[in-house]
Amino acid sequence: MYMDHSATAPVRKEVFEVMEPYFTKSFGNASTFYSLGREAKAGMEEARENVAKLIGANNDEIIFTSGGTESDNIAIQGIAYKLNNAGKGNHIITSAIEHPAVMETCSALEKKGFEVTYLPVYEEGIVKVEDLKSAIKEETILITIMHANNEIGTIQPIAEIGKIAKENNIKFHSDAVQSVGKIPVDVNELNVDLLSISSHKIYGPKGVGALYIRKRTRLEPILYGGGQEKDLSPGTENVAGIVGLGEACRLAKEELDENIPYITNLRNKLIDGILNSVEKSYINGNIEKRLPGNINFRFTGIEGESLVLMLDAKGIDGSTGSACSSKKLTASHVLKAIGLEDVDSHGSLRLTIGPENTEEEVDTVIKEIPPIVEKLRSMSSIWEKEESLLKDNTKRCDI
Repeated sequence: MYMDHSATAPVRKEVFEVMEPYFTKSFGNASTFYSLGREAKAGMEEARENVAKLIGANNDEIIFTSGGTESDNIAIQGIAYKLNNAGKGNHIITSAIEHPAVMETCSALEKKGFEVTYLPVYEEGIVKVEDLKSAIKEETILITIMHANNEIGTIQPIAEIGKIAKENNIKFHSDAVQSVGKIPVDVNELNVDLLSISSHKIYGPKGVGALYIRKRTRLEPILYGGGQEKDLSPGTENVAGIVGLGEACRLAKEELDENIPYITNLRNKLIDGILNSVEKSYINGNIEKRLPGNINFRFTGIEGESLVLMLDAKGIDGSTGSACSSKKLTASHVLKAIGLEDVDSHGSLRLTIGPENTEEEVDTVIKEIPPIVEKLRSMSSIWEKEESLLKDNTKRCDI
């Protein structure tokens, strides 16, 4: 059973069906003027409308990209270079738990002379608005804070942050790759100037995404080519992928109100089932302000990767954290940012639920995890020490 929807989701049958003609029948280059090109262009524009409707934007405020990473790079570098070249400043504010697409982009800009402030998120995994206010300075040109975290699912106070950005005339970008299609996202209510979207997180194809750019927001191009997508994402358009993204957005909007309570109930059942059956198990990050389908457990005294492999053997797909950071051996920067020691970070498990998951599957996971954790702990020197401490404390209580 698949419970790693924050890593990716399968392409829905309905999405695949609308894409298929653009591979074989309406395969034209959308930049050409004859009928095949016009058909491709029409498919793209319908998709643009569906993306815009999902986030409360206008059609001409959406450009298509190759995915969330390109959207983040265009937004952050585009604003940074445009405003810095205009002499507006060189200071950027972000958070300590951003996706690598944002963290690495900010790090690259630091090497080019920009100053970046990384806001703390504390145990809850949430930015404090007061910290943001304190970090703003005259040279601040951009705030980039993710809407929902990809590992622990915590939801940031984006509307409040956007209001502060607007009051201080600072551009505001949000990486909403994990939130769009899973919770309500309205660019006007959130006060964002730029917002990143990825298709494969919402049952669309991989390799396509979108960037919302509020009207009159000017960006410096970071890629150069044939001028497609307002000169910001040049290159022959991935028409079939874009059409798939559009259909995925249409379906997400149609089903959002039904999916949120259903997925939230499954998530809460799974959390209660595990916390009540496995001692020394915890939830990482705020329990309330998190995505409906996100669960990030922490089990004292085990290796999360071993747990993932043993669950895989039982037919359950989960992860230790971000799929984009899974090749890194170091502890998750997100879990370190909420105050966990490396040894605890390595004992974490992320399960992310989608609308196709069932109550029976959740029951199976609740049944399978406790004996696996017990087995891993029986081989763990860390758990041996923890157990000794527990026994000592019990003896003191008896005395």
